[in-house]
Amino acid sequence: MEIKKTAIAGTLESSDIQLTISKADNGISIDLQSDVKKVFGDQIESVIKDTLAKLDIKDAKVKAVDKGALDCVIKARTIAAIQRAAETTDTPEWEVL
Repeated sequence: MEIKKTAIAGTLESSDIQLTISKADNGISIDLQSDVKKVFGDQIESVIKDTLAKLDIKDAKVKAVDKGALDCVIKARTIAAIQRAAETTDTPEWEVL
């Protein structure tokens, strides 16, 4: 899947995460802002990277602002942002779920 534009998914509300995904040329880079980064940062980044890999995204710049989201929320927001960025919201990749 190819990223065509910058896209955002999620909110800055408690128990959510806001993801901004845009084009990149040199692999996956994640800028994570979270009050719990010290404890859960590796897990949050892992969920994002795994979801990107399942969607065959090899190059992307991700900015994540976490407000205590669970893994399932992180995955859902990542999928939504990628589909918006790739302009494929009308044909979701259900097998990734």
